[in-house]
Amino acid sequence: MRSVCRALLLVPVVAAAAQAQQGVHVRWEPEQPQQGAFVFIVVEGDSVVALDTTITVTGSLAGQPLHFERDNVGALRALGAVPVNAAATIPVQLVIDHGRETRDQMVRVPISEVAFDMERLSVASRYSSAPDSALQARIRREGSMSVQVSIRSHDTPRQWYEPWVRPRPGLVTSRFGTGRVFNGELQSRHMGTDLDGNLGEPIRAGNRAVVALVGDFYYAGNVVYLDHGAGLVTIYMHMSEVEVEEGQIVERGQVIGKIGATGRVTGPHLHWVGRHGRVSVDPLTLLDLDPSALVPPPDVPTRTTEPPGH
Repeated sequence: MRSVCRALLLVPVVAAAAQAQQGVHVRWEPEQPQQGAFVFIVVEGDSVVALDTTITVTGSLAGQPLHFERDNVGALRALGAVPVNAAATIPVQLVIDHGRETRDQMVRVPISEVAFDMERLSVASRYSSAPDSALQARIRREGSMSVQVSIRSHDTPRQWYEPWVRPRPGLVTSRFGTGRVFNGELQSRHMGTDLDGNLGEPIRAGNRAVVALVGDFYYAGNVVYLDHGAGLVTIYMHMSEVEVEEGQIVERGQVIGKIGATGRVTGPHLHWVGRHGRVSVDPLTLLDLDPSALVPPPDVPTRTTEPPGH
């Protein structure tokens, strides 16, 4: 079982014990998160300052650890994800350590319901019929590789601090959360966002990251996994060409590959996935996040211009 990562924040706290126990309050950005979306959880300290101390906060959302770190106004901030099937409220479990005392705090975040579409597709029979034992083994192996990237991302420092960019300017051809009916049978829910494009057109990194995995998968085709750190991973599927290598640092807007039709597809496009840990949500909601309070990671130069292509 992975332990919840701890984040340290040096902040002022009032000297009086009674006021210190009044503690912190928790808010979230955006104010009304929706099903299948990314969200910032923000923990703020007391406003009256008299004594420096170290506050340690740990937490979890949807079973995934929250990686709190200080933002540029002194609050604790962590990115999380609201599952596609979340109820009207979702609990955020926190443990706040003031040094002399530790207390649990649970808040319930109100969630907006989303009406997801249904989509009917026809694909080649080799992709809809039951796989043989060898193919089953391949699919399991590739699934395990995918999961391991998300697990390891919880140990990667945050790499990004700028606004997100779309990897493709094309139209959305299939939305996140859509029920997928293959050859007349409901088989899955679409856990990514499809962006239109012509064969060979460029695909760009949504933000700064480490290339965690490059592969040729049965369902996803040529695929690139980007580890943005602190549990956040984005995935780019069905490429015709891959232009990065595992372990490479990529910058926001950098070309990482080209539009293709590899794997299980009906035509050329980009299937873009966003995950926090093992929770997949709509990657387009990354574009709605305001990262202005994030402190740049160490030794990362500040960008002064927009990335190419945007």
